[in-house]
Amino acid sequence: MKKIIGLLVLSLSSAVLAAPKTQWLTVDNDVLAQIRPKLNKSVQTLFSAQGASVVKLTQEEVEMLSATIHHELHRCGGFIAHESYQEAKDALSFQGDMYFAKSAIFNDYTIDQSSKVAPLVAQVEEPSIRSMIEKLTTYKTRYYKSTTGVESSEFIRDTWAALSAHRSDVKVELVKHPSWPQASIVMTVEGSTKADEIVIVGGHADSIAGMFGGSGRAPGADDNASGIATITEVIRILMKNGYKPERTVQFMGYAAEEVGLLGSKEIAANYKSQAKKVVGVMQLDMTLNKGTADKDIVMMSDFTNAAQNEFLGRLIDEYVKVNWGYSKCGYGCSDHASWTANGFPASMPFESTMGDINKKIHTANDTLQSSGGDAKHAAKFAKLATAFVVELAK
Repeated sequence: MKKIIGLLVLSLSSAVLAAPKTQWLTVDNDVLAQIRPKLNKSVQTLFSAQGASVVKLTQEEVEMLSATIHHELHRCGGFIAHESYQEAKDALSFQGDMYFAKSAIFNDYTIDQSSKVAPLVAQVEEPSIRSMIEKLTTYKTRYYKSTTGVESSEFIRDTWAALSAHRSDVKVELVKHPSWPQASIVMTVEGSTKADEIVIVGGHADSIAGMFGGSGRAPGADDNASGIATITEVIRILMKNGYKPERTVQFMGYAAEEVGLLGSKEIAANYKSQAKKVVGVMQLDMTLNKGTADKDIVMMSDFTNAAQNEFLGRLIDEYVKVNWGYSKCGYGCSDHASWTANGFPASMPFESTMGDINKKIHTANDTLQSSGGDAKHAAKFAKLATAFVVELAK
């Protein structure tokens, strides 16, 4: 029988964020410059490197920072929370884990699984992705402190569990975090010969409504029901076809991304403390809205692994056959930054350049209809993610 673990509590190391009353943050310098007038005058830049700075804020100021970024800058993230000043400073060190994760080569990235990948990619179905987006957007909000945020994570867990119910080598877990109610979701497909090596595809499960936080309507169709629905389609195809990887594959839906990457940071820090061998991470955050006319998939080049990004580009050419390019996301813009900060290779293929980002995110207007009414764009990312898993988990 398949194991479905309700609210698994991770055994977190002391390095993991415990959400104290005050928090040390590493903040994107461009973001910091724009929101500086709204911060208390006593807030000072304590250290700066790699395009980000260390500041210390109260919990209330962190919430205000998140709301201001969403409402006024119309972007995700821009900061990562840390437990101490030293941890924050180390995160920006040119000799630290982040520097290693961006520049090291973790695999040979040979593409040689066409006989397996091509038939799977051909099975991607736009209606299936669209249906999942529609179901997730029925929740008023998926805010990390809300009841519906909790319920939506449970729904994702149940959906993934149903798709893999026939597999004894698959488990689906709700990962409970100690400082807020929404759980993250982790699905594990055990590797056959290299089970200690892990390939991860993830996206955040929460949503937010700008200045309204958890009180406003936040359907989050693009941000990020689309990413979760894209992951769900990959799971559907792999489970339907009896796919069994050599390396362990994990699919993740992270809690509390919109307020500082909190869920992914706890998970990634825990993996680091346990010395887990993560060989590749893909982040799917916003796949629905085609915002850039001449590019279908855009790789974020900053705070990601250069060699893995190049690998994704070749996968697009081989299996998706659409135009792609590069853009810059900014520091801490999504959950890939949590993995990079902990020394793991991560990539973030995105729906547009950052200059063409969907302006309706973090509002009540982030709906399926506002992004064209279908999931055709997201289907391209499902093909890419399927290829990423099969080619890397061999």
